Amino acid sequence: MAEDYFQDRLEPRVRSDRGSVDHRPGGLRPGGHGSPGEIAAPARHYAALSRFLRRLLLGVAVVIAGGCAYLAEKQGELIFRPATQDWRGYAQGTWAFEEKWISVGQNGEKLHAWWLPAADKNAPALLYLHGARWNLSGSAPRIERWQKLGFSVLAIDYRGFGKSSPASPTEQMATEDAAAAWDELAKLAPGRPRVIVGHSLGGAIAVDLARDRTDVNGLVLEATFTSIKDMIASTSWSYLPVDLILTQRFDTLSKIASVKAPVLITHGTRDQIVPFEMGEKLFEATTSPKRFIKVEGGSHHNLSSVAFDQYKAAMKELFSF
Repeated sequence: MAEDYFQDRLEPRVRSDRGSVDHRPGGLRPGGHGSPGEIAAPARHYAALSRFLRRLLLGVAVVIAGGCAYLAEKQGELIFRPATQDWRGYAQGTWAFEEKWISVGQNGEKLHAWWLPAADKNAPALLYLHGARWNLSGSAPRIERWQKLGFSVLAIDYRGFGKSSPASPTEQMATEDAAAAWDELAKLAPGRPRVIVGHSLGGAIAVDLARDRTDVNGLVLEATFTSIKDMIASTSWSYLPVDLILTQRFDTLSKIASVKAPVLITHGTRDQIVPFEMGEKLFEATTSPKRFIKVEGGSHHNLSSVAFDQYKAAMKELFSF
């Protein structure tokens, strides 16, 4: 049909006084009136064009809708970037983690977890929620550091990561995983104060967990973003209308005011992944007792290492244990 249309465009065209067109080399018949077939030709021509354009627009709409549906389904994977393989630096360390398995969901799924009990049996307990891209092995140094800060630590891999049940992770699924781990921590450390620590994406999950709980004694956010939408806006992809298809929002900024527990927020001034200003905005939006550690020269990954003593002092001052 389109080919016919463009072929018609190549034919000679003669315009009469009345504006009718004859596609024949001989032009119009006497009196300026063509035959019924000649008069109908332009109508057929534009009808064909109209059908072609409608089909073209429909095809474009289907492609766009299909792309949006694909992104809506796959954006969880794009955000989490789940990893099952160990971080390359993990094999170089000497780590002492007890393996735990935590039931989650309705289909017999399991979370793989590490348990690091403190030497002091009365030590406060901590749930560690890692960020995107790496599994537990990629956070091994940070997890161990929290034990050195005086906590018994439970750290989990979300479904889709490491040895946990295979899945395409989503915001809701990760929140369910964190809740299951929080309940498990209560069993591992009964009667002890409990704190949630979230690094980067894990911070957004931690806020979701903390705002729905009354048994949280403290919340720590390391290098955490305000929302996925804001993260995209801070990149070269800011021109894309992602808000139209974004279902995995991780809108930490709008949720953090609901957290009643004391909140410690830390952010490095040289964080090249999550802008430092996002940490400041989260701190401003926090309404519970709070502290902010500005880690001068800190990157996205080394905060508790560079500011170890600041962490210890801030928690002693902020948390009531």
